Amino acid sequence: MLWKLDGLSEYDVRRPHTPTGTNLLGLVKHVAGVELGYFGSTFGRPFFDEPPSWFAPDAEPNADMWATADESREQIVGLYRQAWLHTDDAVAALPLGATGHVPWWPEGQREVTLHHVLVRVIADTHRHAGHADLIRELVDGAVGMRKDNSSIPPEDQAWWEEYRGRLERVARAAQQG
Repeated sequence: MLWKLDGLSEYDVRRPHTPTGTNLLGLVKHVAGVELGYFGSTFGRPFFDEPPSWFAPDAEPNADMWATADESREQIVGLYRQAWLHTDDAVAALPLGATGHVPWWPEGQREVTLHHVLVRVIADTHRHAGHADLIRELVDGAVGMRKDNSSIPPEDQAWWEEYRGRLERVARAAQQG
């Protein structure tokens, strides 16, 4: 996910790209928070001595989905890198069957295993990586799963323009019946 920020201005990593405000730096902040919550307090391994205001139960809705003007890109990226290490430590220290408790889930549904949390967090991160893929492509055309692997056919711009045009024509024809 982090390479999706590379080479972009502060404005482009922070600006809302969808009606719900989805933005690249906010996605990174969110996935960091998800990892720190699920692999931290859920298993009695809290990351924060004093959680930031956006991590609090009474934080405004979506506080973890955007970076304030006072939060730098470096802080958010650094937090995500620390979340990786914290997660790696939890996964190394606990068996897959280790039981944890998700404090923000409804009563009676809070007990989980590390295995369950791993699958859940992988799915959440994968979903948001897809969001980041689309946003980055809309910003400057950069595509791909990794910086060194676009994972799309290696065609030139003319081919892609023709391809997109063909899809547009098919969609319009299907609409007309």
